[in-house]
Amino acid sequence: MNYSNDDAWLKRFPELEILIPSETLQARVRELGCQIAQDYAANPPLLVGVLKGSLVFLADLMRSIPLPVSYDFVAISSYGAETQSTGQVRLIKDLDSPIHKRHVLVVEDIYDTGLTLSYLLGQLRQREPASLKVCTLLSKPERHQVEVDIAYCGFTIPDRFVVGYGLDYAERYRNLPFIAVLNG
Repeated sequence: MNYSNDDAWLKRFPELEILIPSETLQARVRELGCQIAQDYAANPPLLVGVLKGSLVFLADLMRSIPLPVSYDFVAISSYGAETQSTGQVRLIKDLDSPIHKRHVLVVEDIYDTGLTLSYLLGQLRQREPASLKVCTLLSKPERHQVEVDIAYCGFTIPDRFVVGYGLDYAERYRNLPFIAVLNG
């Protein structure tokens, strides 16, 4: 079977409903990359991906930024195997790179409650970066418990559990080229 289009994937995963098609997703990521390149033209940032969900987004985003960016990862957990945040945040993997006096752009998959993102930003601010901003692929305003300043946002979505393009349910569906709602 040819998996070059979204419909072919849906035949394999009938439990999914596409929320953001792959073409729309890729176009928006390119737009974000262009905006980031303009804003950081004089000071290419260190992109900090939040594992595991941001990996696919980060990879595509950095290829859309025509600057000599570098990247690193942190791993933070507040979900476990649940479909909603537990509210308890754990740092699983810290940065390998120092960020003191560096321009840092945190790349996140989804701004849900804001608890995880707020925790991470607090930790990073203590290291005194030159600047610290956030780029999120998705935002669910209905779920925000903590307001976080987002410099770049791909899409605002309704309060539905989504998978694909790095986002998962019990480690499944990360490889989908689109964002989908998991039904059932």
